[in-house]
Amino acid sequence: MLAALLVDANNMVAMERLVAVMWDENAPATAVRQVQDAVSGLRRNLAACGAPGSLISTRRGGYEIHLAPDQLDLLEFDHERRLAQRHAAPLETAVALRRALACWRGDALVDISSRVLEIDAARLNEKRAATHKQCLSIELDLGRHREVIDELTVLLREHPYDEHVAEHLMVALYRCRRQGEALQVYERLRRTLADELGVDPAPPLQALHQRILTADPALAAPVPVPAGGLSGAPPDSPDAAATGPAMAMPVRQLPLDVSDFVGRAEALAEIAGLLDRSAPNRAPVAVVVGGPGVGKSSLVTRAARLASADFPDGQLYLNLAATSDEPRDPGLMLAEALRALSIAGSAIPNGLFERAALYRSLLVDRRMLVVLDDAGHADQVLPLLPGADGCAVLITSRTLLTQLPGARHIDLDVLSPAEAREMFTGIVGRRRVEQEPAEADAILDCCGNLPLAIRIASGKLTGRPAWSLRVLRERIEDESRRLAELRIGDLSVRASVELSLRLLPADAVRALSLLGLLGPYTLPGWVVGPLLDRSDAEEVLDTLVDASLVRLTATDAIGQPRYRLHDLIRTCAVEIAAPLPATDKRNAITRVLSAWLELVGQGTDRLPAAGLLAAAPGSAPRLRLPAAAVDRLMADPFGWFDAERDNLLGAVKLAVDWGLDELAWELAAGTATYYDHRCLYQDWQHGHRLALDATEAAGNMRGTSVLLRGLGQLHIYQDEFDRATRALESSVRLCRDGGDRRGEALSVAMLSTVSRVQGRDDEALERVEQALAIAVGEGDRHIEAQLSCSMAVMTLMQGKLDDAELWFDRALRQARALDDEHRVAVVLRRFSRLHDRRGDPDEALRCLWQALATFEKLADERCAAYTLLEVGRVYAGQRDRDGASPALERAAHLFHRHGDRQDEAACWQLIGDLDAAAGIHHLAHQHRGRAMRLWQTIGDMNQTNAPARPSSP
Repeated sequence: MLAALLVDANNMVAMERLVAVMWDENAPATAVRQVQDAVSGLRRNLAACGAPGSLISTRRGGYEIHLAPDQLDLLEFDHERRLAQRHAAPLETAVALRRALACWRGDALVDISSRVLEIDAARLNEKRAATHKQCLSIELDLGRHREVIDELTVLLREHPYDEHVAEHLMVALYRCRRQGEALQVYERLRRTLADELGVDPAPPLQALHQRILTADPALAAPVPVPAGGLSGAPPDSPDAAATGPAMAMPVRQLPLDVSDFVGRAEALAEIAGLLDRSAPNRAPVAVVVGGPGVGKSSLVTRAARLASADFPDGQLYLNLAATSDEPRDPGLMLAEALRALSIAGSAIPNGLFERAALYRSLLVDRRMLVVLDDAGHADQVLPLLPGADGCAVLITSRTLLTQLPGARHIDLDVLSPAEAREMFTGIVGRRRVEQEPAEADAILDCCGNLPLAIRIASGKLTGRPAWSLRVLRERIEDESRRLAELRIGDLSVRASVELSLRLLPADAVRALSLLGLLGPYTLPGWVVGPLLDRSDAEEVLDTLVDASLVRLTATDAIGQPRYRLHDLIRTCAVEIAAPLPATDKRNAITRVLSAWLELVGQGTDRLPAAGLLAAAPGSAPRLRLPAAAVDRLMADPFGWFDAERDNLLGAVKLAVDWGLDELAWELAAGTATYYDHRCLYQDWQHGHRLALDATEAAGNMRGTSVLLRGLGQLHIYQDEFDRATRALESSVRLCRDGGDRRGEALSVAMLSTVSRVQGRDDEALERVEQALAIAVGEGDRHIEAQLSCSMAVMTLMQGKLDDAELWFDRALRQARALDDEHRVAVVLRRFSRLHDRRGDPDEALRCLWQALATFEKLADERCAAYTLLEVGRVYAGQRDRDGASPALERAAHLFHRHGDRQDEAACWQLIGDLDAAAGIHHLAHQHRGRAMRLWQTIGDMNQTNAPARPSSP
């Protein structure tokens, strides 16, 4: 475990790789949990040795160990090698390489039994050998031929087929006047190659052999550099004949560049940085990952061509065809690569490992770029990775290849809107696009900015010059026909997605098909569990993400990863789901909606008091997620509702679409408390209207009554009192018909608010008494506490101060007994009016400041605004303009933001009165005029000319 983390130090090591390291094959079902336990134990052991607790951190999908270069030999080795690359002088380069080699004390990862780590060990040992050979070559050129002979001899024994090592040893021996031994080295290598591989030495080595036989003067030794390397400057470079073998004809296999390639500037810059040998963040392996048709191959081809000058020995291109019917075997790919490198026939070894070793040996001193297109999994790629420092690899894949050591992944998404339009315009022609710009935008929207879809749509238009853009738009705007239309020749969006599906297990395909039914939303990961009705659905979701069929878009404010299907992939998913039994699909949708409903209830219970909006649960099913998951999601209930705002409306629509009227109304009504606190009146109305249509169509009296009551409260907030009255009276009738006494009490209580605001005090009092009697009879202490406060307000308005005090005291006791701090604050705010009427403004303000602190703590802006309005009234009663105006202005702005024009008008009117009393007449005229305009608007809406009284609850 520790070795796996150290090999990729300062990089995230994926959970899949750690599982593979520990078990190689046949990992148990509990593998992930065992890895987590092993990491925990490793952390404890390291901490006991004095390591910091942050040494190993948890990352999404894996772990990362954080080390400085001087804390790990591998990091120090890589650091010194990078320093060596930056030096221009050969002597300084050699010194740095010697420091790098000094970090080694034998082979890498000795005595660790893991096939995955054996590949890493081979790679590291290859890197060490390449560094050693580079160092010895430079030192040989610096005239230190005597000093390097022993090391070259050992190195050739370890790598008996390496002609470069043999060449350096022959030159070193020749320069020490040991011509015979140099020729013996050649003869031994010639026999080894002939007997074991059936090949002769390469032409450069044969040429060197001939030059030694003829005592070529150009092989003479340069002036030697002292062992310490400190006295004197390095000599001039020796003759080119002594610097190394000539390279064969460079390989140039890159495909043709895509003529309509556009954009991708950031991705190209990132790849260029990873390929730059001088960059500190250079990575020898870069994997471009993306979904079907996103343009991975086009991007890598463009990036490889731009970087080709940095790889003078050539560019090797291999199509691994992972998404085809017959993915290419890595052994066959190695044979193809070896033939490209001039190894043919019987010279190509039979075994995979022997071919891989020869392939790495051939590339060890070359600077080549290897492009592996359409890779499927790490096992297909690992044998094709060169071990040479001068080489780099670009890979395209629809799947995350997290088991590749040291690889950097670049996640490729669809084009930006500007890039998509540029691509479309470049293929179709600017004139046609400029003639129908709106149609062009609609076509691109249907294509979802997916390059493959844009290329197909553009190709159709190019091949049909008589078509207007409108014709194509009309053909693809119907989602049920879109995939059939997005096909031309061999290009097809549907076929491209199906290639990915063939690589997936059955449960992942099923999950994708059901996810498509949830609609075009950005979803939290937990929905897959209810969809599949299984607790381990995270693994299935990871499979879809790794296959680039589901996109991980972001992590939201409460720490949830968010996932989304591209619209065209979602359309494919819906097609895949079509053959599934309707009962299975309906049950899956019901489970997801039941989980949403349970979370809405959990979240609402954690919000400040719901007041008259709280409805008793209906008969809809509820599915509870694991307690730990619920606690994590609901640690910040407002944050959860904010994050899921779009999904909650989507859940109501989904329930309506599937005829689940009970779930629809409970989901809509359950979010009303959140909408109330956030003043999200449009969301509130939209969700209630959607659900109301469903409950009325289904004859669901209970659901209809609850939704009408919610809409009635919403109309009150929006000063639409006639509409509120109609909705609430209908709700009362339905409650009475259905025997819902609690619902009746709530609707009657809301009607009393309408009566009070419109000045019908006797009617308001009668309705409050009626609602209170029902609440007491039903034993609902929460509603009783709220209506006791309403009774206090009504008796106060009638001038019965002593009766009002009794009701306020009762309401306060009830709220405190319920431990409802929000209700306590509401009672205190209203109690302040009694203290003010009795001539005790200080006590009134004490109540108000206490209430305001509670509302601000609970982030209830609307109740805070009502409290500030009361503060302004108390100060205004004392002729204290300086105290009143700031509170009233702040309240007015809050009311304006929340659409409460009635109380906003009251604030500006009171400010204008204070301005007039202070003799500031121009401000008084301005503020009173603002209030009058607001009241006129409200009057027009409610067919009344008189300003209504404030509607503070």
